[in-house]
Amino acid sequence: MAIWEGVNEFACVAETQSFTLAAERLGVSVVKVSRKVATLEAALSVKLLHRTTRKVSLTDAGKLYYQNCKPLIEGLEQAELAVTDMQQQAKGLIRVTAPTTYGERFIGPIINDFLLLHPQLDVELILTNRQLDLIDQNMDVAIRLGQLNDSSMIAKRLSSRQLYVCAHPEYITKHGEPHTLSELNQHQCLAGTLSHWRFNENGKARTIQIKGRLSCNSGQVLYDSAIKGLGLVQLPGYYVQQALEQGKLVEVLRRYRESTEGIWALYPHNRQLSYKVKLFIEFLESNIDRY
Repeated sequence: MAIWEGVNEFACVAETQSFTLAAERLGVSVVKVSRKVATLEAALSVKLLHRTTRKVSLTDAGKLYYQNCKPLIEGLEQAELAVTDMQQQAKGLIRVTAPTTYGERFIGPIINDFLLLHPQLDVELILTNRQLDLIDQNMDVAIRLGQLNDSSMIAKRLSSRQLYVCAHPEYITKHGEPHTLSELNQHQCLAGTLSHWRFNENGKARTIQIKGRLSCNSGQVLYDSAIKGLGLVQLPGYYVQQALEQGKLVEVLRRYRESTEGIWALYPHNRQLSYKVKLFIEFLESNIDRY
């Protein structure tokens, strides 16, 4: 007869390499996780984990067992989801990650509206500019901006954004306006998380390395720097559109403006999308352009 007791706990420890993190993910005590794994090892008559005071690692037998039992666990999860979704009930926890500033300004308010409509749902929103691993961090949905490079995820395009290169009028008066991409190396360019800016030149994508006195992973800080005349900045429209309309900023290099890029909802390809997550993504798609 197959042994199931302790399998989930063992898999969590194998994935997190920590009894403490595994207990947090499962919502139980560290003692319970340790006992369940010990019971499993005793039943199999084999040592699955190397334990030290500093870390936990898999034995050769543990690696082999994890590789074989992981698909079975996922299959059981899919079966549970399928049965649960028959009830078409919006309840439970949805774990979401989004970029910090964008999440604060747009995703957070949408989630609040979503929660008002679904009193049996809970949402844990993690705002970070790091791209979390959805599988390792047990996330349901990630909001990503711009170009995607994670082929292991399914991506749903929610909306789009436009990047603008702009500066304060006083900066243009003092330093001149760039008219070609080659002139950017003569200017103070306020850098974000990347050291290059993206453009469209004669229908072809082009990246230009930039340099300047300030680099920061906050669009709001870069916006403030541009408003204070410290240099050129490339930011999405939701940061600069109002300032452009009011004349506080001036767009430059407009003919090199890159095509619009996506705002995406990502979720793991190896998970059946639960009803609650489907509902959430549909709500995001319907409401994201309202904010």
